[in-house]
Amino acid sequence: MNGSTGPALKSAPVIKRHPANPVLSHKNVPYHATLTFNAGVCKYQGKYVMVFRNDYGRWDDPKFDGTNLGLAFSNDGVSWEVQPKVCFELKDAEITRAYDPRLTVIDGVVYMCFAVDTHHGIRGGIARTEDFEKFEILSISAPENRNMVLFPEKVGGRYCRLERPMPVYSRGRDRFDMWFADSPDLRYWGNNNLVLGVEHVPYANDKIGPAAPPVKTQKGWLTTIHAVDRDNNRGRNGWESQPWQKRYSAGICLLDLEQPWKVIGMSREPLIAPEASYEIEGGFRNYVIFPGGMILEDNGEVKIYYGAADTYECLVTAHVDDLLELCKPL
Repeated sequence: MNGSTGPALKSAPVIKRHPANPVLSHKNVPYHATLTFNAGVCKYQGKYVMVFRNDYGRWDDPKFDGTNLGLAFSNDGVSWEVQPKVCFELKDAEITRAYDPRLTVIDGVVYMCFAVDTHHGIRGGIARTEDFEKFEILSISAPENRNMVLFPEKVGGRYCRLERPMPVYSRGRDRFDMWFADSPDLRYWGNNNLVLGVEHVPYANDKIGPAAPPVKTQKGWLTTIHAVDRDNNRGRNGWESQPWQKRYSAGICLLDLEQPWKVIGMSREPLIAPEASYEIEGGFRNYVIFPGGMILEDNGEVKIYYGAADTYECLVTAHVDDLLELCKPL
């Protein structure tokens, strides 16, 4: 695949890729690991915490032996110490794997959203933990739904999440949008509202959805999205023998504080587009950017953690004021 096939995309000038990228790779993991990416990241009890997806198999081989979730801690959000054992794995007669964790701290408790592959469709799960050793699963959605992220506090007395249902029949294959739902208890979800459609994002033509959990600012909920454009002229680009015709970029938008299904600002250009060498070559699926964690520091710096080429975990930084400035009124 030629990464420039289709319209050229550039990252916003306000973001800075960290010189330590990738901040996590399979080489950092003390057990069997091949692809370490799409991590959830939060600050908890004085440390940065990362739960990362680990697909394990053989390098440069598209067939994997399994998937689990690993755990790492950091004092600075850049250098990570991976713990010696897997922290979460879900598999039974119906469930084949859990993956793509997203972490949100609410009232001193960590909640983890995750995707679940089953023999009857893809589902989205929510679990809670206070030690990353024991996880209580609170809910698993009906198929087909995934990419769920929780807001870090209740709005109007209810828990809130963004999600990406996959309505193949009504929207056509891969025509997926970003939705909102709320809950009284993190178990039962409803009051669904459309947040953004594919047609609202100029650099997407295939699907969009949530990325990292939102962070609260005075102007609104600052929210990253993933946005996919497909070009059928793209060929093989990665470990798979078949064509990889999609390009994943990250976007940024601003949601209303009291009605968080309402978009009050959005950048009409990507926030992070695949450009760096570790994003466009040598990976399992090149030209893929997928944020899973966003931390707003006290000094206004925003750390955005993202999976690169479905292979590594990386970091960009920006100032919150610059990100808010990108979110122009619609």
